[in-house]
Amino acid sequence: MFKGSPRLPTFAVPRHYNAEIQPDLIACKFDGKLAVTVEIIEATSHLVLNAADLMIPSSSVWLRCNETRQVLWPSSVEIDKEDELLVLTFAQNLPMGEALLSMDFHGELNDSMKGLYRSSYVKDGVSHFMAVTQFEPADARRCFPCWDEPALKATFKITIQAPIDRVVLSNMPVEAEEIIGNEKRVIFQVSPIMSTYLVAIVVGELEYVESETSSGNKVRVYCEIGRSEQGKFALDIATKTLPFYERYFGTSYPLPKLDMVAIPDFAAGAMENYGLVTYRESALLYDEKSSAASNKQRIAIVVAHELAHQWFGNLVTMEWWTHLWLNEGFATWVSYLAVDYLFPDWNIWTQFINQTVTAFKLDGLVESHPIEVEVGHAKEIDEIFDAISYNKGASIIRMLQTYLGPDVFQKGLVSYIKKYAYKNAYTEDLWSSLSEESKEPVKELMDSWTKQQGYPVLAVTLKGSSLQIEQTQYLSSGAPGNGEWIVPVTVCSGSYSSVLRHLVRGKVYNIDLPAAANEDSGHSDGVSNERSSTNWLKLNVNQASFYRVQYDEELAGRLHSAITSGSLNATDRFGILDDTFALCVARKQTMTMLLTLLDAFREETDHTVLQRLINVASSALHIIMDAIPEAAPYMKKFICNLLQSAAGKLGWDVKDGESHLDTMLRGNVLVALINCGHEDVIAEAMNRFECYLKDRDTSLLPADIRSATFHAVMQKTTSLDRKPYDDLLELYRQSTLSQEKTRILENLAATPDPALVKEALDFSITSEVRSQDTFYVFSGISREGRDAAWVWLKEHWDFVSKKWGGFLITRFITSTASQFSDNEKANEVESFFAVHGDPSIKRSVSQSVESVRIAALWVEKIRTENGLMETIKDLSSRKCLL
Repeated sequence: MFKGSPRLPTFAVPRHYNAEIQPDLIACKFDGKLAVTVEIIEATSHLVLNAADLMIPSSSVWLRCNETRQVLWPSSVEIDKEDELLVLTFAQNLPMGEALLSMDFHGELNDSMKGLYRSSYVKDGVSHFMAVTQFEPADARRCFPCWDEPALKATFKITIQAPIDRVVLSNMPVEAEEIIGNEKRVIFQVSPIMSTYLVAIVVGELEYVESETSSGNKVRVYCEIGRSEQGKFALDIATKTLPFYERYFGTSYPLPKLDMVAIPDFAAGAMENYGLVTYRESALLYDEKSSAASNKQRIAIVVAHELAHQWFGNLVTMEWWTHLWLNEGFATWVSYLAVDYLFPDWNIWTQFINQTVTAFKLDGLVESHPIEVEVGHAKEIDEIFDAISYNKGASIIRMLQTYLGPDVFQKGLVSYIKKYAYKNAYTEDLWSSLSEESKEPVKELMDSWTKQQGYPVLAVTLKGSSLQIEQTQYLSSGAPGNGEWIVPVTVCSGSYSSVLRHLVRGKVYNIDLPAAANEDSGHSDGVSNERSSTNWLKLNVNQASFYRVQYDEELAGRLHSAITSGSLNATDRFGILDDTFALCVARKQTMTMLLTLLDAFREETDHTVLQRLINVASSALHIIMDAIPEAAPYMKKFICNLLQSAAGKLGWDVKDGESHLDTMLRGNVLVALINCGHEDVIAEAMNRFECYLKDRDTSLLPADIRSATFHAVMQKTTSLDRKPYDDLLELYRQSTLSQEKTRILENLAATPDPALVKEALDFSITSEVRSQDTFYVFSGISREGRDAAWVWLKEHWDFVSKKWGGFLITRFITSTASQFSDNEKANEVESFFAVHGDPSIKRSVSQSVESVRIAALWVEKIRTENGLMETIKDLSSRKCLL
């Protein structure tokens, strides 16, 4: 009767849960008792809720009507394993009104990092387990029977019985504690009304550091014993971020405390459980000696992201997973707002454009999806925790804030949060609040961005005294698309002193330009023999909106001159580079045009622009190596030339007073040079690695350049000379810091030897590597090892698909199946997963296959491009002096 339905029936809703759980940390199982106050609001003889991987004794289930005190026993208790339903059937219709549903339940502390699971740690050389929860999106049902949907909010009273020497945490502060022999029974205060996916429990041997916000909220960071000093940076971020959000959202932090816990085994980066936020160790703990600057920045952003959810997601919750982006897109955007407040010298809004680039890449595929995507079965939810919900969501929020203005936007958010506090909301509810404050047609504007997939590219042509804009959908395949958007367009002409703003509707739109914009060395038609670097026209100022721009030849030439003269800010230089690269991928511009533009960035100094320059140049190198292998040596030399200035400035060693951004950039520049075979850099890396093996405290190998050094070492390692590989494995085994282990895993498969790549992949699935970290090895597979990696995945697919679920399984697919550039391989991938696939990975497989076919088309285009080899040789001709 209820099978196959995406949502639970609505004839009964929960009001309050009283759950008592007793985990056994040795036998790795748990027992529990549940009493739920439910309200029967429609005539029914059934109660239908969610349960999965639980054993529920039929004799323990009963319902007591609050008004009559009558106790009813179900005539049948059935668990539908496929749809994860618990169906209770009674002999008669249930009385309307409130009732108390009670039952016992039993389960296992699984090792799949969802539900109530076990996480291992080592103390005094002995392995122990802690009990941890991860319920988002739909796994509270694996811990206790519940109405496991975000709209079915209730209050919760959690009681945990655990060994007396363990720390026991939940969402709320402890109300009472009872000692029962060698155990304790910890009773927590009743929670505010909230969704099941936000309930959390942690039981383990932990220590903490604590502080207090300016508003008086107690904040603690918990971690394994002996590592609490590493929690101080995150603690400082949290105590400063909570008051910032209180001011920004116009609402006090809703709970009396905030605990943040580092979990050794954790699938995601972090989870925003109300008042008890859980993290991967690498996303929370910072070691002054062994953590890199990039680790520090990631911790700041992740903590800010999770704390934003305490308002946007926890206090106000999406009605259904279709509106997931409301949670994740907004938290991503506002985390940058908070980090910019805390660290203004990090230029975090320039770095934010990387979020947009990630979204652009996925949303340029036919196999993308709208921000608001219909979700049927719970098994489909994991696949939408992706760059569309997070990165595109954040990008269009930034676009809307820029269009409405920051003050108006903030006032609209304050109104929205106050109106929907402790409730559920739809996307349209946010638009309504922003429209009321701004008097702008927000829903009309934003529907075109949330209800259809993709994004536009605006072809811009200078026609006399006006700009003609033609809108089409961008697809990386170069195929035509049918999308049409309402686009907030901004234009700067020659300077940033004034900005033209237009809301572009329709396929074609004209913008009249000021007279100055059309003056160029005395030529009224906008064409000159000598392009001026002061008469450029730039659309999408500061890259604040979610579209690409294709300029006509004249306008592109002016922007090229503006880049070389330093007239454009970093975000706009980034945007021109990234748009040109995307148009080249789609075969709308030539590789020659892209490489000529890259050459204009030889003196680039900005961290974010240089990082994008490295990524674009590396992508161009890889596709050229597939298309015309004989061009590879010249292309590598060209990239070395491009990075000569930056490498000379940064060097190997930290400079006194250097910026956070330069510290982060150094390793990335070194990796790019290593990938291009720069022998001097590789030799220096090998030397420093040997010094590090002899002395772990040497100043020659600080954390920020270790990954680059490990990368260089593995590029020179083969099965015949495997000592560096074995040395890295020994470093891995000796390290207790997750960030250091990650650096090593990411480089183990960087060897050009396919046999050693296979060995690295074999190691990744041993008990020495935590399940959450296996995919790091896959992320670093060398070009020479990609065929071996794909063969390995096929051979191990049965094992991999059973052990890893959720979003982690998709990492295996994308890191192996999407690395090719020929249709034959695309067909092979498609055929394999047609037989061995599963609905939960269908979208990821389709996206990987499409990416391979796009690369194949690009290879064909490059092979037929006239004069490309000569261009590459010419660009490489300047001697690299580094």
